[in-house]
Amino acid sequence: MASHRRPKQPSRARVTVLTATAAAAVALTSQAAHADPKPTKNEVKAKVDKLYHEAEAATEKFNGAKEQQDKLKKQVDALQDKVARGQDELNTLRGELGSIATAQYRSGGIDPSVALFLASDPDSFLDQASALDQLTVKQTESLQKIQAKQRTLAQQRKEAQDKLGDLAEVRKQLGENKKKYQGKLADAQRLLNSLTAAERAKIQEEEAAKDRASRATSERVQLGNEAPASNRGAAALSAAATQLGKPYVSGGSGPNSYDCSGLTQWAFAQAGVNISRTTYTQQNDGVKIGRGQLKPGDLVFFNGLSHVGFYAGNNQILHAPKPGTVVRYESMDYMGTFQFGVRI
Repeated sequence: MASHRRPKQPSRARVTVLTATAAAAVALTSQAAHADPKPTKNEVKAKVDKLYHEAEAATEKFNGAKEQQDKLKKQVDALQDKVARGQDELNTLRGELGSIATAQYRSGGIDPSVALFLASDPDSFLDQASALDQLTVKQTESLQKIQAKQRTLAQQRKEAQDKLGDLAEVRKQLGENKKKYQGKLADAQRLLNSLTAAERAKIQEEEAAKDRASRATSERVQLGNEAPASNRGAAALSAAATQLGKPYVSGGSGPNSYDCSGLTQWAFAQAGVNISRTTYTQQNDGVKIGRGQLKPGDLVFFNGLSHVGFYAGNNQILHAPKPGTVVRYESMDYMGTFQFGVRI
């Protein structure tokens, strides 16, 4: 006789596991369907360029803080030197007054007022006008010189202390801006690393093509007939042209590497003209002009004053573009927002 056993039913625990597994699979499938697609090479490059612009703005602020730090350091050193020399002069004056006291002692005793001075602060003593009647003319002159020197020293010490406070604040800003631009560069590098080797090679080839175009542009610019802004502007532009191919480095001011304002400052120095260090200050080193007034040798500013280069003629600029590039010519049409020109 055949067996009519009922089929074995799956356990409740097994059903629960299977249901959970199926739900997880559906969820993963749904997440995969809605996941953000991987950014394209061009999208990554656009983000990297934006980070480079932000890094350049932070670099210019870093350069400004560095320049301010150097000036403050010189001022502090000069003030501290004045204080040291003033202290020596004060010691000499006190020595002269001590000689007077010694002479009085040998001749029969020290004047009480002189003894009081030698034991305490002369300011509190000299403020009592009646005490002056007890001094000889020579003693009075000596005490008044000492008082004046002490007041000068106190003022110089306070000024030096204030400058040291300013210096500490600038050094803090310096560190913050350095950290900021280094962070932007690191973010840009991480984005580049997210690309495939082939995509990175493609970007490098595009930059190399721009460098080749820059060398070709060099020949065309040199053959142009545009009159320079001035003899000094022409000389600065010519000096900058000798640096074609030198690498962009944040904070670089020559002669081996440059950032944008480092190149313009260095080039004008070769023409015998001292301009300031950053884009934010170089804009005030000459007369502002519009795009239609530009001549070779003028400075041109872009992107909220975060970038500067030389106008080279034929709608081209000569500049240090960004990290990973070299000093080169480039069309103004690819430079972003034009602010204004400056004629030194």
